Amino acid sequence: MAESTDRPHQDGPTRKTLFRAALVAAPAAALLSAAGSAPALARDRAADGTALDPTPQCDDGDDPTPPQMEGPYFTPHSPRRRDLVVPGDHGVLLSVSGYVFTRDCRPVAGALLDFWQADAGGVYDNTGYDYRGHQYTAADGAFRLTTVVPGLYPGRTRHLHVKVQAPARPVLTTQLYFPGEPRNGTDWIFDPRLLMNVHNHWGRKAAEFDFVLDHTV
Repeated sequence: MAESTDRPHQDGPTRKTLFRAALVAAPAAALLSAAGSAPALARDRAADGTALDPTPQCDDGDDPTPPQMEGPYFTPHSPRRRDLVVPGDHGVLLSVSGYVFTRDCRPVAGALLDFWQADAGGVYDNTGYDYRGHQYTAADGAFRLTTVVPGLYPGRTRHLHVKVQAPARPVLTTQLYFPGEPRNGTDWIFDPRLLMNVHNHWGRKAAEFDFVLDHTV
């Protein structure tokens, strides 16, 4: 699928708001139950002079791709695109948007985000690039992804994979989760700090998540 030329939505927080955002440090268990609501977005937390907590790593052994094994593995050199929907596939449409920040609340321009996931039936494309793609954040740190809600497969709850990297910085490999999923409480790798804010919208789902990379400017 060709790369979209549309820029991410720019009507986000002002520079003043971005600098004032702060996330109060708290243990994951205190944030919410496995089936509860997502934690507050970094951009929406009141400033208290505390640095943002970095987004947790969440790596299930997906990198690099073992050539002889099947599974939800990362495939390098994905196409640059924001729209992962495969024409003709069935599934609930999902938009995911948010921002990438440093720990001192600054937006990260040009950060690489590489997404991959199962299709609506819970199957990964391990030979091609269906439901795989990368993009870069805009000047205000914003990103936007269009895809479908991933299906379930044995042993895991519903999730999206992503690698996030600021220019010349280490790669964050993590996963994003959906609130209210029954399997959240039994998935061994699930972390409630990685729950997205998800809303239903005209038969589709809209999700938000802000990444916080573990460095300052």
